[in-house]
Amino acid sequence: PTYLIRANINSITIINEGIKMINSRDEILHLTKKLVNIQSVVNTDGEKDFANSLYEMIKAFPYYEQNPTHVTMQPTVNDERKRYNVLAFVKGTKGSSNRTVVLMGHFDTVGISDFGHLKDFACSPDKLMERLKDEELPGKMKEQLDSGDWLFGRGVLDMKSGLASNLYLLKYFSERPEELNGNIVFIAECDEEDGSHGILSALKVLKQWKEEHNFDYIAAINADFVAPEHDQDENRYIYKGTIGKLLPTFFVTGAETHVGSPFEGLDPNYIIAELTRQISYNPELSEQALGEVTQPPISLKQTDLKPNYTVQTALSAFAYYNFFTYTWSPKEVLEKLKEQAVIAFQNALQDLNEKYKKYCSITGEKFVSLSWKPRVLTYKEMEEQLIKEHGDTFIQHMDQYKKSILNDKELDTRLFAVKVVEEAWKWMKDQSPAIVVFYSSLYSPSVVLDGETPESESLITALDEAIKEVQPNYEHPIVTRNFFPHISDMSFVAMNDDEEGIRAIAENNPAWGTKHYVNYEDVKELNIPVINVGPYGLDAHKRMERTEMTYTFEIVPNVTKRVIEKLITD
Repeated sequence: PTYLIRANINSITIINEGIKMINSRDEILHLTKKLVNIQSVVNTDGEKDFANSLYEMIKAFPYYEQNPTHVTMQPTVNDERKRYNVLAFVKGTKGSSNRTVVLMGHFDTVGISDFGHLKDFACSPDKLMERLKDEELPGKMKEQLDSGDWLFGRGVLDMKSGLASNLYLLKYFSERPEELNGNIVFIAECDEEDGSHGILSALKVLKQWKEEHNFDYIAAINADFVAPEHDQDENRYIYKGTIGKLLPTFFVTGAETHVGSPFEGLDPNYIIAELTRQISYNPELSEQALGEVTQPPISLKQTDLKPNYTVQTALSAFAYYNFFTYTWSPKEVLEKLKEQAVIAFQNALQDLNEKYKKYCSITGEKFVSLSWKPRVLTYKEMEEQLIKEHGDTFIQHMDQYKKSILNDKELDTRLFAVKVVEEAWKWMKDQSPAIVVFYSSLYSPSVVLDGETPESESLITALDEAIKEVQPNYEHPIVTRNFFPHISDMSFVAMNDDEEGIRAIAENNPAWGTKHYVNYEDVKELNIPVINVGPYGLDAHKRMERTEMTYTFEIVPNVTKRVIEKLITD
């Protein structure tokens, strides 16, 4: 094919067989820097400051000066912090369709302490890059810095450049509502990096607008970052659906003993160590679906619960692990991990017996096999047993206990859940060593875009056609995958889990209903097919976070624009 190329100072506009690329580079670069300059580290007041600034920015668009009720700054709900989302919409005037496409992205970032002596410049890309010229950088990174096509700084990749692209398209279509036979909704949400309070709160507004304006949500396009799968990977990925994420947690009790008589007790840390050996990096716990494979679980924390130093072994310990899913339900994962816990317990006891036997052979003591047996319970099983044994007395005590620690600022959701299990365990009549398996944090459901509904089929077709049209204008392959490989807010606009899977979350999370609660019915009610078209770059969450400007500021908005047009304008 023949391409007509028009060169500009900072961008290239290419017309390929009648497909005109919007010249978005300069404006999105400007918006990205502007957004990055507003520090918005998760769980700080920066999130509130960012929302205020973005709200005022959108209000100044001519469309919103004429339609001020079409933009709102929404406080999050059921949140211990005061922070906000910013939502806006454009009503198309081309026809009478209620079809609505949602553009979404988060504005919170991880912290900036990792920038060290460059911390003061972390959110000022131009100043940061000027100072990086004096740093010793690896060859490829140095080339990227000098190329003029890479932008460095906290949030430039994850994901303020993606948000800037969506903001650009909101402004673009707000100036051309006559091109839309349908509507666009823009969401900029807080708290993606921690508890997803932002998107879970935004669902309330989406439901409200659905009722007030008859919006028919047919697709959502997230703009979170994408990265290469390995060092030699030149692909730029677009994702149909997303991975799911759980945080299975294990509370382990042992039998205490003095360090002078170690074999008279069972150290829970010993069992935890074997549990981590059994679960972390275990490919048997990687799920395969649609030709893709999840990363295996990995330990995120393990510790005992001794408050201070003594020469007595710990009474209990706990560990939790990251766990990715594609189609496995929370119930299935719990069953698999209960099996793994039994194996780990057996292995620990067998290894301990062998060591004790060897020790006896050295000392001349008589060897008697240790009497403990593997014992593994889910939290639901333990709670049901305790209610059966103690009835309302136990229920009332635990309700009061949860209230007493609810406002303890030292306890996040995960530690709150552990403390509840620790307290409940005290009521067990049988105090022999055991493992209790439960969930202690937010469940991010997977989303499978399989084309089985008219909406998902239309979105897949629109995406495939958009990529085909835009690809000739970019040198690297644009490739689709089925599952976005990182935790994202895509998990809370669509859902594949059944009631049994969600019930397993509620019944096996000790913090459920007090410290933690998610109304997954809101997600199921909206159930919007979702894809991720986001900025490309490297080292997200790291000091050298950076994004490639050509792909991020030119290709991303053009692909997203063409998907929108195919869904609600063509």
